Order: sequence, then structure tokens, then C-alpha cells
Amino acid sequence: MKTSLLVLAAGMGSRFGGIKQMASVGSAGETVLEYSVHDALQAGFDEIVFLVRRSIEPDFRSHVLARLPARVRSRLVFQELESLLPPAAPAAAAASGRAKPWGTGHALLCAAEALDAPFAVINADDFYGRASFEAVHGFLAAADPAAAEFCMAGFLLANTTSPHGAVSRGLCEVAADGFLRGVTEHTAICEVAAGAAAGSAAGAGRGVAYLSRLPEGGERGLSGDAVVSMNLWGFTPAVFPLARPLFDRFISANASSPKAEFYLPGLVDELVAAGRATVRVLPTPEAWFGLTYREDLEDARARVAALTGAGRYPAPLWGRP
Repeated sequence: MKTSLLVLAAGMGSRFGGIKQMASVGSAGETVLEYSVHDALQAGFDEIVFLVRRSIEPDFRSHVLARLPARVRSRLVFQELESLLPPAAPAAAAASGRAKPWGTGHALLCAAEALDAPFAVINADDFYGRASFEAVHGFLAAADPAAAEFCMAGFLLANTTSPHGAVSRGLCEVAADGFLRGVTEHTAICEVAAGAAAGSAAGAGRGVAYLSRLPEGGERGLSGDAVVSMNLWGFTPAVFPLARPLFDRFISANASSPKAEFYLPGLVDELVAAGRATVRVLPTPEAWFGLTYREDLEDARARVAALTGAGRYPAPLWGRP
């Protein structure tokens, strides 16, 4: 069965301080997303769909697409602030000062026209590892395209944080049978000293090495073996008619908000809670790295160099010109 990979590359990179989708991490200028594309192709995915903003399209074509071998089947789709909005909503958003689109759930819907078979979704600036793609591809290759039976790669929290600042992760509740019960987006998870939790009462003396700073105030200690989503999801086209009414409701309530986000984890959590979809959690041993902060760039380059030195990737990634 045909399978596609959707790469979400329309982010603004506010914490990174630039267009991180095109930052070079490989010895020949390769980007993080190129290593994901390479792994996905090796795992068996047939085509790549890149979702970008029109403002970065020329640079994306010259810095990323032009580097890919001719054998790689790819196409572009676009996400803008006004995409899929009802007539009055763009003006309300503009009046609020909003400049960016509406998040990863919005991005998913913007790509619907390009996805007519089971597909995976990833962030452009996150490294997932080949084992993660192999697990998700195996699920999708056997999927019924009409069924709302989805999957996700389940990472250990300890493998997914940055020493340079807080990260956003979807904290997952997984049933004994391996299905997702719920996922809650935590937008400020930090590494802290084990056993001290940076002096926090939430973790002091309990060996908690991670803290989530909660929006309502306070902190929650987290274990490193907690399962988190890194936005590597496997969907069928059945997700689109389920997601669109949720997005329309979100926009109705948030069109004038400068910061509200329609997150993929929140979308999935609502579908699971309502019994409208199932999500199989596929454990992955891979360790994440990515470009949340500018300081992450040198770490990512070192990780790529180590993986290349260990024979995981060729150098250059796509071979000699």
C-alpha cells in the first residue's frame, strides 16, 4: 500500500531565532529534516509532502528540495494564517496582531488535499531515528485507509529534552494493551538536577529529573520513563473529516487570539476521549535531538557527526554530486 510522509515545515522558529527548517547540521549542509526523509525512505515510505509557508518557498526549494535526489517523489503544500478560515476570521486575527498560523492540527488539515493514503506526520526540526519510522510504516502499510485507526511513536521523556531550555511534549497515558488513553500537551518541560529538582517542592528528594511548569502556576515532577509524543503520528485519510469540525469550533472561539494553538496532540486526545478513533502507541528506543533553541544547533551537528561516524548515515547524505 502507498504510504506518505508529511513534514511540517511552516513553523516560525521564535525560540530558535530564525528559519530552523533550513539550518545546516550535516557536513555537506544537510538539514535535520533531510535525515528524517532519508530514514523514512529507507523504512519504505513512497513520497514526501512538505508543508511550508509561501514566504519561505523560494529558500526551501533552493536549500532543501534542490538537494534531494530525483528519485525522491515530493510535493509542496502551504499553510497560512488565513488557510481554511471562514470569511470574517482573518480580519479578527489581524486585528489581534496575530502573525502565525494556527498550529500543528491546522497544518494537518492544510495538507489534506495531498494525502489520499495512510501517512505519517513529523516536525521538520526534530530527529526521530530510523527505528521510529520503521515502526510507524509497518503499522500504516497494513492499515485500512477508511478506518480511524491511528498510531504514534512513543518516546521516553528522558530521550527527548534539551539542556538549553524548556520543551513542549505531549505526555501520554498508555493502556496495558498498548493503546493511547489520552495525551496532554505540556509546553514547558525542563531538565533539572536529579534529586534536587532545582529546589522545587514538587520534586525535591524524590530523584525527579524533569519538571513541567504548569500554565496555571506550580510545577509537576515527571519521570524520565514517561511516554511522550514527539508529533510522529500515523494517520489514515479518515482523520480529516473528524478533525475539521474540531478546528472550525476552535476558530469560532479563538479567531481573535494572538497566541491560541490548535495542537495535534489535543486533536488526537479529543478523538480518543470521544471514542471516535484509536491510537496504537509504538515504543521507540530512539533518542531525539532537534532545534528548539539556537544553542541546540551545535549539539545537533555533533549528534549527526557521531551517527555518521558510526555508519548510520552516508556522508554526504545523498551521495556525491
